[in-house]
Amino acid sequence: MIDPAAPPVIDLNADLGEGFGRWQLTDDDALLSVVTSANVACGFHAGDPATMRRVCELAAERGVVIGAQVSYRDLAGFGRRAMDLPPDELAAEVAYQIGALEVFARAAGARVGYVKPHGALYNRCVHDAEQAAAVVAGIRMAGGGLPVLGLPGSRLHRAAETAELPVVGEAFADRAYTSEGTLVPRREPGAVVHDPDEVVKRALGMARDRTVTSRDGTRIAIAARSLCLHGDTPGAAELARRVRAELTAAGVRVRSFG
Repeated sequence: MIDPAAPPVIDLNADLGEGFGRWQLTDDDALLSVVTSANVACGFHAGDPATMRRVCELAAERGVVIGAQVSYRDLAGFGRRAMDLPPDELAAEVAYQIGALEVFARAAGARVGYVKPHGALYNRCVHDAEQAAAVVAGIRMAGGGLPVLGLPGSRLHRAAETAELPVVGEAFADRAYTSEGTLVPRREPGAVVHDPDEVVKRALGMARDRTVTSRDGTRIAIAARSLCLHGDTPGAAELARRVRAELTAAGVRVRSFG
């Protein structure tokens, strides 16, 4: 739980390693100089062994916590297409992705420190108890009590708490929210906030005031310990630097939840 009287503290996470072979989407080197947690693509929506190894090495060098960003098996759709997987199959695929990243994290002298679903799987696990339970089963299968990064109040967090896994609430400064505190689907107009000034303003509100204004103007509470900075948007690294600088200037302590 977040103590409202405590000085504001926030983790900055970004999706990294989102490339494949010669194709590179995220500026991993630049973002790893800003963020405190790295959600590393594990090969199912993006990423490959060489990329995973490189990102783990850079993260370990800079003291950035390594997280496994697990996904549906959907390279062509970047993990953003809805899929229906049997729970046993999904659990095995989640465990597989975590295990693959753990090899490279250990080789870099670190460990996988948490798990975060990506894209369609992330959004599905907000409401779908069965898929959420399968993700948690996969985390347990991979060998332990890794923290689960996700939307506060989601089915994923409920399943993780039932399994006695730590949960970490996450917020998105560049995504629009519904009045229920969920993300507006990307297919709808205005789902992504593109104005850098607005992104910074929302980041400050989430970290310092723990609130955000929803799409319909409702002021909603944000119980988040981590703030996601999307790495696949144009100018992501520079925006991340600005967000971190503004947070620090406002008296917010930026540090990993790990």
